[in-house]
Amino acid sequence: MKKILIVDDEPNIRILMEQTLEDLEDEGVELLIAENGQEALETIQSEEPNLVFLDVMMPKMNGLDVCRTVKHELGLTQVYIIMLTAKGQEFDKQKGLEVGANLYMTKPFRPKEVLAKSREILAL
Repeated sequence: MKKILIVDDEPNIRILMEQTLEDLEDEGVELLIAENGQEALETIQSEEPNLVFLDVMMPKMNGLDVCRTVKHELGLTQVYIIMLTAKGQEFDKQKGLEVGANLYMTKPFRPKEVLAKSREILAL
């Protein structure tokens, strides 16, 4: 079973992402949720999701640190990480890619784009 982890400290964003991706559950995709960076890291280690939508600014551990830990310290390079953030400056994107993010999307995001990208990454 393929898994997508949604990581955001904002309840409204988590709900919007869940609603956007819920159709994929009919195609055998399990949706996982984490509310902060520490929880995200624990979930990634225990569940090994195929795809992670990762917020940058979060409590306990920010998204950049989570990404760096997953890709460089744990060596989980097969986990596809999309940084999802309000910080859309070129500098911020560069920082995200440097720590190992596969893609960088800015908020507000288009739900159709998120769904299409998810289908493409998971080969659905």
